[in-house]
Amino acid sequence: MDVHPTIERMQAVVASGDHEAIAALLAPDVRFLPPTYWAVWEGREAVAAVLGHVGHVFEAFRYRRVMGAGADWALEFQCRVGDLDAVGVDLVTLGPDGLIATFEVAMRPLKSVAALREAMNARVSTDPRFMNFRPKSA
Repeated sequence: MDVHPTIERMQAVVASGDHEAIAALLAPDVRFLPPTYWAVWEGREAVAAVLGHVGHVFEAFRYRRVMGAGADWALEFQCRVGDLDAVGVDLVTLGPDGLIATFEVAMRPLKSVAALREAMNARVSTDPRFMNFRPKSA
């Protein structure tokens, strides 16, 4: 399978916690739908900040399978959140410019998702950038 260059690069940087490397893959008006609550984060700066924190919360993160073609991709992953195992899927839609336009995450089990939410809230609450980032209800 021919994997889009953005998807190849995403696999290399998404778990790094490097928000600048992540931002380079995102469209200016990217939309991120997290697995922890029903909301939408919008804009390159906000989404890169959120995904940067995720890279520090997930441990032993790796992509297991990549499926897709053209603009639509699904990347199955596994990781740990604290002492809990988790699996999930990153659903990615690329824009005409080849950058990530939509990034949605589905994850299980519920206990791991709850641990992710708790860990992310703890990190975000100490990051002053998030005073400017208010997710919009979907």
